[in-house]
Amino acid sequence: MSKRLPRKNNSVLKRIGLRLLKLAVFLIIPIMLFIYAFELKEITVTGSLRYDEEQIMERLISSEADKNTLVLYLKYKYFTDVRIPFVEKVSFELVDKNSINIRVYDKRITGCIEFMGDYLYFDKDGIIVESTFNRLDDIPLIKGLKYQKIVLNEKLEVQKEELYGVILNLTQQIEKRELEVDTISFNDKYEVTVDLGDIKAMLGKRGTYDEILAKLKNITLEAKGQKLIIDMRSGTDYFIAKPEISAN
Repeated sequence: MSKRLPRKNNSVLKRIGLRLLKLAVFLIIPIMLFIYAFELKEITVTGSLRYDEEQIMERLISSEADKNTLVLYLKYKYFTDVRIPFVEKVSFELVDKNSINIRVYDKRITGCIEFMGDYLYFDKDGIIVESTFNRLDDIPLIKGLKYQKIVLNEKLEVQKEELYGVILNLTQQIEKRELEVDTISFNDKYEVTVDLGDIKAMLGKRGTYDEILAKLKNITLEAKGQKLIIDMRSGTDYFIAKPEISAN
């Protein structure tokens, strides 16, 4: 019996070897060919004004498997939600086996409030969409809002619902006129004051702020470099401007 054992062991080893060979032929080799054939070589990222191409790629490609064109496409198409601050959604287009187009849609942010050292950003409906420690320069800080609770992804309940429409109108016109507004402030009468750094303009309470902000744009071009306080509450034809006196 001792002479037959090596033969049996050799036979078992041969069968195991053949099975491993078949596994390599029918499984491992096709996988290697798949990885090589769909190697991600080119990515085009468009649409975002807040993130560059490298920042988007860093957030979407987090593993070696993501460097496969088909794997990346299927992952975000059917299995994984994209979660990037200030991004509404991301769409993927499979160009060919080595290329993919990524379209990024930024969230529409109308303003932010400061709360306990953080900046909370809300959309046109007052939904708080993000919270950051550092403030985004192109989003105006809204002052004068009164609120009782703050919950991320829920509506910020303020003293007057119509204020969101006012803020939306203001921010749309500010963006259109390319005004560098730092803060938008409401007083107890809901009158608006905007701070542009060197210029502080009291706009008053209006139905829309289209015309008055167009006038303000012209004033900022003419008064470049001057520190002014402008009272524009009385109308749109005549304004009172006076130098801003430094507290020092």
